[in-house]
Amino acid sequence: QVQLVESGGGLVQAGGSLRLSCAASRRIFSFNVMAWYRQAPGKQRELVAIITSGGSTNYADSVKGRFTISRDNAKNTLYLQMSGLKPEDTATYYCYTRPSRVEYWGQGTQVTVSS
Repeated sequence: QVQLVESGGGLVQAGGSLRLSCAASRRIFSFNVMAWYRQAPGKQRELVAIITSGGSTNYADSVKGRFTISRDNAKNTLYLQMSGLKPEDTATYYCYTRPSRVEYWGQGTQVTVSS
């Protein structure tokens, strides 16, 4: 069992920055895949960024060059540094992992970007 707790969301003006954190209840060093997803009202949940245990990353085209995913295995924490925020980034952001092929999601943290 893994509990994931996100934090760091909030209200920010367009062009601003936020850093999201996701604290895991277990050691994450062996978690091959950790990711951030987001879901805007009326839209499907979409993958934002993914990072492997080896540090390889991949991003949605809409956030490339603006968002950076990282993980601190010593702190059992996943991060998402977001800069150059746009109103279309407004959504609830969820942390995700899949150790041993069992999926876990956090409760989400709201990010609202005003124009």
